Amino acid sequence: MQTYLGLPYARPPTGPARWRPPEPVEAWSHLDATTYPNRCLQTPYADILGGREIPGEESEDCLYLNIHTPAADGKRRPVMFWIHGGAYIQGSANEYDGTRLAAENDVVVVTINYRLGIFGFHDLSRYGDAYRGSASLGFQDQIAALRWVHNNIEDYGGDPGNVLVFGESAGGGSVLALLCAPAASGLYHRAAALSPGEVLGPPANNVQALASHLNVSPDNLLDRLMSLTGEELKALQVGGVFNTGTGVDGTVISRTSVDSINAHGPDGAPLIIGSCRDEGTLFTPMFPTPEVAEPLAAGLAYTAGNGHAERYLMIRDSIMRDADPMEKVERTWYDMFRGSVLRCAEAATRAGSGGWVYNFEVPAENPLGITHASDIAFTFNTLEAGGVAFHDPDNADNQRIARLWSGTLARFARTGDPNGDGLPDWPRYDQTHRSCLILDHAPHIESDPDGSQWREAYGM
Repeated sequence: MQTYLGLPYARPPTGPARWRPPEPVEAWSHLDATTYPNRCLQTPYADILGGREIPGEESEDCLYLNIHTPAADGKRRPVMFWIHGGAYIQGSANEYDGTRLAAENDVVVVTINYRLGIFGFHDLSRYGDAYRGSASLGFQDQIAALRWVHNNIEDYGGDPGNVLVFGESAGGGSVLALLCAPAASGLYHRAAALSPGEVLGPPANNVQALASHLNVSPDNLLDRLMSLTGEELKALQVGGVFNTGTGVDGTVISRTSVDSINAHGPDGAPLIIGSCRDEGTLFTPMFPTPEVAEPLAAGLAYTAGNGHAERYLMIRDSIMRDADPMEKVERTWYDMFRGSVLRCAEAATRAGSGGWVYNFEVPAENPLGITHASDIAFTFNTLEAGGVAFHDPDNADNQRIARLWSGTLARFARTGDPNGDGLPDWPRYDQTHRSCLILDHAPHIESDPDGSQWREAYGM
């Protein structure tokens, strides 16, 4: 196995290049690729995840990637291109070790850093053509990294003609966003979105809020922001003045996720997509009272309900009439992911490229249950590697399912079909059977486990 850390895929987006599209990196012939690279300046992790030491320094100079490969030998292996999550304001490539996934499945694993929060998803398009698409700079970075992989991955034993984009949470949302980005066309060939939110509406507009906070007019906001240090900009989002968001900007992201899948037709990327059974338990402790949580849930309901928050909330409350307010909020977190999962999978199968739905339900003996992100260690088969542990790494059944699931994703990267050794026959998700893989200690297929009432809430 060989690991290459901190390879630059674009020039540093600093100084005058702040909030500008990524530019091609200058050629290099010698590079110390043994140290984890910078990661984007970002808000601190919530205490719910515990104290974690993340390698790499925080910096605006963050456009780097890491490669894990069985050998840089010219062999054309499938490439698994991982996009990290973290609500588009946190996270880094440096937290994911692709060594075992690459070695056990003879694939090349690429993990990337990209601009986050105010640095990567701040709409400044009103300030001229140079800032068109600035609401989607993080996605532009991801496309630049894909382009670098397309041009260079053969040197590391990978096949530029066989690239899977996969990610979890905001990384899964990024996968669905790349399906909506014309500039990414031809740079990936399969997609897997774990607990994603889809692209539905326009991006957030923070101009007025930031201008008021900084006591400047909107016309003078750009100059004021350019005068601030990276740490000062980071403080704006840590303090809650800046709220990140993604959407159809008309420049980078041309249409919604479902519309894009439909438009690609049978030539689109086949898609694996799914969620964890207890998604919401990770988030509700961060917003512990109904007074704080319910307004947030109203915002989540927009995505859960396919752009129709009031309809979703009405149906949710009808189904959960005896539940307490926090149970309803927890369900809304789940539905924000699950609605996107089902709508996009159905669209992919209808378009002809194919969508496969799963629900991650491997039993977990912890207060959060089978919570958001608990499937990541199974995706990389790194249960025994330490870090945030939602499942017992010494449990033989957990180890078996981790090998099975990571191998399934690698097989999908290789062939575009997840079916194979160890899995029951996994049909595509369609309007007739709505087949879903229940990934537990005895993986099996269920027909429409979500039910018609919840699908109605999701606008299906």
